[in-house]
Amino acid sequence: MLQEIEDVTDKVLSSEKPGMSAQEVLAARQKIISEIQREASSQSGLRCQVVSLYSGSMYHLYKYKVYNDVRLVFAPEEDVAFFGGDPDNFTYPRYDLDISIFRVYENGQPLKTQHYLKWSTAPLKEGELVFCSGNPGSTGRLLTYDQLLFLRDVSYPFSIANLKRRQALLHEYAKKGPEQARIASNTLFGIENSLKAISGYQSGLLNKELMAKKLAEEQKIRQAVAANAELAKEYGQAWDEIAQAQKEYASFFREYQFFERANAFDTVYFNLARSIVRMVAERDQQSPEMAAARRAIGTRGPINDDFEIYKLADSLRYLQKELPGLQETKWLLGCKSPDEVAKELISGTRLKDPEFRTKLLEGGKEAVYQCQDPMIKLALLVEPFSQALRERYEKKVQAVEVKNGTLVARAIFKLKGTSFPPDATRTLRLSFGVVKGYVENGKRIPFQTTFAGLFAKAKEKNNQAPWFLPEIWYKKKPVLNLNTPINFVATIDSIGGNSGSPVVNKKGELVGVLFDGNIQSLPTRFVYEDKVARSVMVSAQGIIEALSKVYEAKPLVDELLGNH
Repeated sequence: MLQEIEDVTDKVLSSEKPGMSAQEVLAARQKIISEIQREASSQSGLRCQVVSLYSGSMYHLYKYKVYNDVRLVFAPEEDVAFFGGDPDNFTYPRYDLDISIFRVYENGQPLKTQHYLKWSTAPLKEGELVFCSGNPGSTGRLLTYDQLLFLRDVSYPFSIANLKRRQALLHEYAKKGPEQARIASNTLFGIENSLKAISGYQSGLLNKELMAKKLAEEQKIRQAVAANAELAKEYGQAWDEIAQAQKEYASFFREYQFFERANAFDTVYFNLARSIVRMVAERDQQSPEMAAARRAIGTRGPINDDFEIYKLADSLRYLQKELPGLQETKWLLGCKSPDEVAKELISGTRLKDPEFRTKLLEGGKEAVYQCQDPMIKLALLVEPFSQALRERYEKKVQAVEVKNGTLVARAIFKLKGTSFPPDATRTLRLSFGVVKGYVENGKRIPFQTTFAGLFAKAKEKNNQAPWFLPEIWYKKKPVLNLNTPINFVATIDSIGGNSGSPVVNKKGELVGVLFDGNIQSLPTRFVYEDKVARSVMVSAQGIIEALSKVYEAKPLVDELLGNH
């Protein structure tokens, strides 16, 4: 829970000295940021994080109080939480009770909070002003035109092709039987969700009007900079240096994705092995992040070897197809097929055992480097090449983007001030909008959907997955008020990471929980518009109706409404 925000911009930027290279600037900033976080955590006892805003033009220190005892109170059936499944994901109208309710405990007792959101029971009206508090992941509204071109022409096409291949692979695996379908379901959902999201982002970059607007905005700024000798000297080269960094990145992008980003090794075992290898080499063993990572290594849940072999063999085939001439590819596969290598690696590893993983970590470098586990050996084998790619990326791409991205943002600051918001950073962001339907292909889309629509959709689809309603919903249908809203849309500016965000009215009362956006909202990653882009919420009224009538959770309803 965020407790305090402190502006540390001057402290961070003071580490940058005249004449520093891009790499030196990045290293200096990283060093001072680590020092600020460590000192603040030590003094406050809170978890502290320095957040970069406006591409490094501004730095804020966020201080969080952490609650570790969080217990599940309520979750609906997946069929009704994700009604419509992937076909309806990023679409609207929707009919999803996509919420869970948790209770936070402190010292073994439910947390007593002075401030909380009261629950609204009044119906929403179209045009009503609403506010959203959440932690959106990332937007790219301050990216340069050349960075957008790189995403459009290099990064997104690779990601989309990779996700489509994995999607097809897991659908084939799921056809083997009910157990295989269950095992693949979570991974498949993540893949299909990412595929829709990235395809949506790409649709924006393939939109000639959007790209023309971004180019015109950039040219206007660059012309204003060039017309001022002082601004030109300080900021004029920033765009060209970022453009050169994109060309550099494109030259090794595939190797970086396959090795450093581990696209060649699609198995949880490799992720575990790499984490262990890198943890024992990490100097700052006492950081909060390292402590959390060590706990995660020792507590991971069950792993299905058949599924892991299936995924790993496919990713090795993909490596063999895309980078056949690479020496590392030849070393990894030798004269064996990807299927043989995958089976040998996974059948031979002991990383499924949490005790074995913990002992390796406790043994440090000596234990890890002498370990004969094949998956550890694989991680050690590819680490030098991966590290070299990572260092090349950090020096030639990331450092250049950080240094010059700051210059671009500063130039915009000089010309526009703070009239535009910073990009999302996975930290607290307040947004607002109005409850409002829209027109799609000449058809009026209503601002809210109801329980009546939920049952109608299930009937239309013959109650077949993914439009299947659990039996309890049909049993309770006679007592439900079918006119109760279940979902609604608003012009709130949101992006991935906002899921679970509370949405409140002018009185500060909870009216909904954000869980999605329509497909038209995805290009707002780069340019916000509110003509058809919408955030999608679960209605607070619908939550209470379901809890009361379907799940008969009266004590929970009383607690939420403050009736006890």
